[in-house]
Parts: sequence; structure tokens; C-alpha cells
Amino acid sequence: MTDLATRRRRTALFLFFLMPGLSISSWVTRTPDIRDRLGASTAEMGIVLFGLSVGSMLGVLGSGALVAKFGTRPVMGVGTALVILGMGVIGCGTLWASAPAVTAGLFLFGAGMGGSEVAVNIDGAEVERITGRTVLPTLHGFFSLGTVVGASIGILCTAVGFPAHWHLASVAAVTVAVFAHALRAVPHGVGRAPVGGQTGGRGRSRRPAAWRDRRLLLIGGIVLTMALAEGAANDWLPLLMVDGHGMDPALGSAVYAGFAAAMAIGRFGGGLFIDRFGRTPVVRASAVSAALGLAVVIFSDNAVLAGAAVLLWGLGASLGFPLALSAAGDSGQDSAARVSLVAMIGYVAFLVGPPGLGFLGDHYGLRTAMTAVLAFVAVAIFLAPAVGTRRGTRAASAPDTASPAASEPPSR
Repeated sequence: MTDLATRRRRTALFLFFLMPGLSISSWVTRTPDIRDRLGASTAEMGIVLFGLSVGSMLGVLGSGALVAKFGTRPVMGVGTALVILGMGVIGCGTLWASAPAVTAGLFLFGAGMGGSEVAVNIDGAEVERITGRTVLPTLHGFFSLGTVVGASIGILCTAVGFPAHWHLASVAAVTVAVFAHALRAVPHGVGRAPVGGQTGGRGRSRRPAAWRDRRLLLIGGIVLTMALAEGAANDWLPLLMVDGHGMDPALGSAVYAGFAAAMAIGRFGGGLFIDRFGRTPVVRASAVSAALGLAVVIFSDNAVLAGAAVLLWGLGASLGFPLALSAAGDSGQDSAARVSLVAMIGYVAFLVGPPGLGFLGDHYGLRTAMTAVLAFVAVAIFLAPAVGTRRGTRAASAPDTASPAASEPPSR
């Protein structure tokens, strides 16, 4: 029965990653149409995207405390509900040609996604401990799979001229049905802080200790750089291809779909390389691949070559974020707080990335603006050793007594 329950729980977590991927790619592929509907400049679109960034950051900042108080299940539930509501508000804002409404919808979407993603990662880390198998990269792979499906539908809708507001409303309706099915398989109480003395002075001392952990901060740096590489594509790639390489909107969306597909392939297949070579070589190779892809997109004037290089960009960006979260989760005691802290550092990229790239793009062009992303990704090459040792040789330095598999080495 435990095995069956764990399988159902793991499937539910897959769906909780699939839903935001489907939703955000539906938004991204329609950004050229929505930009035209709003009559917004590149800088103004950066301000609109700032709603997503602020919402994401607030969601992440509050998620750790909410999970400690209520557990992962209610945080995942409320967060996903906000994602669905946000999609509806974005659709209404597009229908009304209202930039403030679209910004508000993105804020709700970001708050829900930021809060629920931390909770799902904490729950996924628990499933890894129970099963002894690498799970987090595959979880993030379902996010990428959702982006592939959403981008493919978005390309079709763009090509046939289907109204963006009806497209987004349809995605929200489908997500409601998936959400209702998935939530039932997630157990109560995961990630919740113990009641009593452990929530007192001892509990309060853990977070400052995490902030002072140099290795954990370096892991957070990897998350920040790779989140920026992924987020820059999610926010700007269709417009980058349209404005920077002269593609039409449907083709720009197709390039984004290729990026999403490369992300999915990297995440679904990454577990084999992680188990064989360990985290550090995989993170370093990922950063090199992302940097090469970005460099070609930025500096090549050949649109076909730039579109192909996006695949390298996607493969490179695929594993950095989940691998760093795995490393944070087993870097010491109180894995929930550590995952939350590293995710919060990573979400700085979502806070400063969209408006920052929008400002640079408005003044220098989006291709030139992406050099900032390239510089950050290059840093991850040198930070890679922070994610730890080979998977098969790690020891459980701080087992979680609340975990059913606390006596076993944590496995990422």
C-alpha cells in the first residue's frame, strides 16, 4: 500500500509541475500578440513582466514559513489555485487591452507559482528519500513537458489567429480539472515544523545558520544564474527571435517550443548522467552548453543558426535549477528551510531579470541585453563544485528523523 501511495503521490507531483509549465508557455507564446494588443513598447512589457517577478518573489519568501506551519499540501493547493486565477485575469486584461490587468494577473500567477514550486520541491525531496531514486530532475522535466505542450498549442493558436484571451481561458479550465485530480494524492503534514520545543529557540537558530553556510550560498548562486538563463527564455525568447532575428511571431513561438523541448529532454534524461558522473560535472557541462547557445543567439546574424543554438541553450539550462535544489536539500539539517532559502536566492533572477532585460533591450536591443545573461551563466561553470559529490558516494550527514527513510543516505 505504501508503494502504491508513493507512486500516486509522485504522479501527483508530476502533474503539479506540468500545470504551471503548460500555463506559463501559453502566456509566453502569445506575448507578441498580447504586446500588440496592449500597444506596449519593450520597456513597457518589462514593467508588465515585473508583476510576474514581484509575485514570484513574494511567493517564494512566504513559502518556507507557510510550509513549516501548514505543510506542503495546502501551500501547493492555494498556490496552484492562484496560478489558475492569474491565467484568467491575464485573459481578461488581454480582452480589455488593459496593461494593469495583465500585470495583476501575472502577479497572481507568479505568487502562486513561486509559493507552490518551493512546496512541490520539498515534497519531491521527501519522495527521493523514501524511494532512494533521483526524482527532482524528472519533476522539473514535467514542467518542461508542460511548456512543450503549451507552446505547441500556442503556436497553433497564433498561426490560425485564435484570440489570446480565449486561448488563456481554455488553458485555465483544463488546469482546474487536472488540479482537482492531483491534489487528492498529496499527503498532509509533509514539511511541517514539529510542534513544541523544537519550534522555539532551537528552531529559530536554524535559519541564520543556513544564511551563514558558505556552500549553501554558492549553491544559491548556481540557482540564480541558471534560473536567469531559463527565465530569460521564458520571458523574452519569442520577442528575441521576432525583434532580434526578424522571424514572424509563429516561427518565434516555434523556436521557444524547441527551447522547451530541449529542457524536457535534458531533465528527463539527466538522471542517467547524474547517477554516473555526479552533480558537479553535469552542472559544469550544463553551464557550458547554455553559454555556447546564448553566445550564438547573441552574436550570430544567421536566424537559422540562432534558432538551432536555442537547443543548446535549453539543454544547458535544464538541470542547473533542480540539481542545485537537490544539493541544498541534503546539505544539512532542516532540508525544507535550505530548499526554501536557495529557491529564494534563485528567484532574485525572476525579480530583476524581466524588467532589467526589458530596460537594456529598449536601449540596446534584446540581443545585446542577453549578454548579461551570458555573463551570469559563465559564472556557474566555476561555482559547479558547490553542488557536491557523486550521487552514489554521498553520505547522509543529517538524516531527517521525520522521514520514513531517515536512516538511508539521501538520494538526489
